[in-house]
Amino acid sequence: MQVLTRLFAPLATAVALAVLPMAAPAPVAAQGLFQPAIIVNDAIITGYELQQRAEMLRLLNAPGDLQKLARQQLIDDRLRLQSAAALGMSPTSEDILDGMSEFAGRANLTRDEFVKVLEANGVSAQTFRDFVKAGIAWRMVAGARFAARGAVSEAEVDRALSAGGGSSVRVLLSEIIMPMPPQEQEAVRARAARISQITSDSQFSAEARRYSAAPSRGQGGRLPWRDIKELPPVLQPLVLNLKPGEVTDPLPLPNAIALFQLRDIEETGYSAPEIASVEYAAYYMPGGRSADTLAKARVLESRVDRCDDLYGVAKGQPAEVLERGTLPPADIPTDIAYELSKLDPGEVSTTLTRANGQTLVFLMLCGRTNKIAEDVDREEFTIGLRNRRIGSLAEGYLAQLRADARIIDK
Repeated sequence: MQVLTRLFAPLATAVALAVLPMAAPAPVAAQGLFQPAIIVNDAIITGYELQQRAEMLRLLNAPGDLQKLARQQLIDDRLRLQSAAALGMSPTSEDILDGMSEFAGRANLTRDEFVKVLEANGVSAQTFRDFVKAGIAWRMVAGARFAARGAVSEAEVDRALSAGGGSSVRVLLSEIIMPMPPQEQEAVRARAARISQITSDSQFSAEARRYSAAPSRGQGGRLPWRDIKELPPVLQPLVLNLKPGEVTDPLPLPNAIALFQLRDIEETGYSAPEIASVEYAAYYMPGGRSADTLAKARVLESRVDRCDDLYGVAKGQPAEVLERGTLPPADIPTDIAYELSKLDPGEVSTTLTRANGQTLVFLMLCGRTNKIAEDVDREEFTIGLRNRRIGSLAEGYLAQLRADARIIDK
């Protein structure tokens, strides 16, 4: 039930549901509730379904705007079921009942007890059943489409082993990194203060497309799932204090200001690698983020594959144009640490500047060194890596389905 566990924190769900007061069922609204509210391709979502899902989310103590979350979940559920149907797949009644029992078990309740509590609070058993069915269908789709690509080699397990086998946290962020030249500092600060009050994903993405200097601006600032440990230490508590939709306070960086919006958060079944040190190289190019300098940086990126290649590029230039170091994450400047967290070895970032924006930082990740793990169940850890890889592929596929779907609000 990996898909289901990602929707709510299991412990919070169990505690909240176990102590729910018995309340009278909410009155059924006018017949208009049963009219189409949203059409997803050819599938209909009624106003009643939206109301029911939002109420279930409330009972499960889900964070954020529950109406918005209910809409998004139901749209995604329709896409999941449509994808399963296209592959000729559908959960059996037994699969669904088992899934309902597993979910109820997290609250130390039987399936019937769980349903009784839901119904006493105005949420029908069918709403719960539909929720579980979509999750199981998506798990079937993910297995069918991505199982072969989820294979994990022994070398990958060796690289990923971390100190401990407990759970960890992943976050789904959007970013805005705005340059702050001296003559525009007050205007950029005022803009950042305004953006920090946004709670809408679409509004934040629109601001990212307009103002962000990061490569993610083309995707509205949206970033893929990241383990919280991969973020710079200074950023981790800021992100963990957010609810989905909320934005950090403006974070000052050299020559820039950054904001991060939390789109989603999940607890995973294993600890991600704890990084002991990061090796990186920074090559400084005059001209800042001018079109000419950025073009030169793109050419340079196509010519270099590893950090050692930069020695040849910097040959004959002053020694200070190339810096290379290996540092613990906590000792790396925040803006550099954040950019490095998005890179794999050999990849490059050209987002940062120095000298009041007059120098472009051509930043390359050389490698990471993980702390050595002890007493880890290797087989269980491998399964966790495999499931995470399949989950990431499935998330990307769902995003594609969402982008291609015909979604009409009635």
